Amino acid sequence: MHNCKVYFLTVFFSSLMTYLPASIANESFDVVIENGRVIDPETGLDAIRHLGINKGTIVAISEDELAGAQIIDASGLVVAPGFIDIHSHSPSLLGQHFNLLDGVTTQLDTEAGAYPVQFYGEHFLGGAQLNYGSSVGHFAIRIKVMEGRDQPYAFIGRKPGNMIGDAWTKKANTEQIEAMRKLIYDGLDNGGLGIGVLLDYMTNAVSDEELAMLFDVAAERNVPLFIHVRRGVTGDSSGLIEVIDLAKSSGASLFVCHISHNAMGNIGDWLTLIDEANQQGADIATETLTYGAGATTISADVFQRRDWQKIFDITYGDVQWVSTGEWMTEETWRKYSKERPNGVVNHHYMKEEWLETAIKWPGMMVSTDSLPTLDRQYKVNPNVAGTFSRLLGHYVRERGIIDLTTGLAMTSLRPAQWLERASEKFKRKGRIQIGADADIVIFNPDTIKDQATHGDPFQASTGIERVLVGGRVVVEGGQRIEGRYPGKKLSVN
Repeated sequence: MHNCKVYFLTVFFSSLMTYLPASIANESFDVVIENGRVIDPETGLDAIRHLGINKGTIVAISEDELAGAQIIDASGLVVAPGFIDIHSHSPSLLGQHFNLLDGVTTQLDTEAGAYPVQFYGEHFLGGAQLNYGSSVGHFAIRIKVMEGRDQPYAFIGRKPGNMIGDAWTKKANTEQIEAMRKLIYDGLDNGGLGIGVLLDYMTNAVSDEELAMLFDVAAERNVPLFIHVRRGVTGDSSGLIEVIDLAKSSGASLFVCHISHNAMGNIGDWLTLIDEANQQGADIATETLTYGAGATTISADVFQRRDWQKIFDITYGDVQWVSTGEWMTEETWRKYSKERPNGVVNHHYMKEEWLETAIKWPGMMVSTDSLPTLDRQYKVNPNVAGTFSRLLGHYVRERGIIDLTTGLAMTSLRPAQWLERASEKFKRKGRIQIGADADIVIFNPDTIKDQATHGDPFQASTGIERVLVGGRVVVEGGQRIEGRYPGKKLSVN
């Protein structure tokens, strides 16, 4: 019903602009994007239109030419909602740089989150070029309660945190669980976009009592949970079933992080489980990545306390040490595990057909799950630079797995609709409609393509011509423009 209402409103206003051209002809807009192929995934609009933007908001969508102080000619290009990266770990200047060049206008860390949530985005204190925000980080709260120290985010300044300590390995008692509950309330009161839970990184540490508490709080506050489920051997679905059952019993909204990389060859079965749960009244969504490798620290629970070779069905030679790109041996694995526990690895275990199955699922979203991107000297995974262009270039244009409008829904509309559970601000994002925020990507559908690779990640995508955030151009001609900071921190408040 909501979608129908938006559609008819858009048609109504478009009709006003078509049949009352004089009212538009007499108005001059801050920015006009003319002659572009405008695609709005929610209403199904896919036509040549002219957009009028005032004060960071789309205020006109017209078949007729518009006047403006700044005119952008989008002839031959697609004009679409800016991409929303619902799951990133790169709130840094370098991460922002490559995200923008890949069409991202909103970057969020919902899986890990932060606590205090006010800390999130410390690198943007001097101004942000894209929008950003985070969930409440259960891991950070656990560290505070279990270890009595503060680690508000995955990195502080340029120093990465670690996954070594009681918070990652020991169960909490009832008193500690109640202390966590109070801090989660505080994080939500201060604007956290739901609750982020790194469950797979503390597989043996989080008890049934603690996990149930997290679902109860999410249901009580009507915010979503973002969970990296406990990983089983080669796609065992036990970890998924655990959180589905809690979502059904509590009524909490559940977002399953990077389902493709947990389900592996059982991706079809995992998606069927979610479909069945939703048909029974649950509220569950999920996402996929567009690159096949996983990436995380070598000190992660799965590598240090479980049989990772059996879980992923790989061996040392399938793992890269990210900072150098070298392929591992048992000797180097043991060396780096001991001497550089904060170091990051790419583990190559995904198959193309698994990703394609995920991408074709109705309702699927796409995210980067990008590693902290702090300095060009230290390599990361290619996700930060090429995730969205890879979807639209490889899977839409080259493979034909989905059509372009569906691809744009996966990158913009669906994340916005999901995040409306946390904040009404997202009702104005992920759309090209009157009243929507002018977060816009303009790209060439014939040339958009990722260039980043594992081992050579800092390569900007091609085909992204312009990016606007809040109605201001921050990428032009495929180049980021320094000195413009229209980005805003997004929160519930």
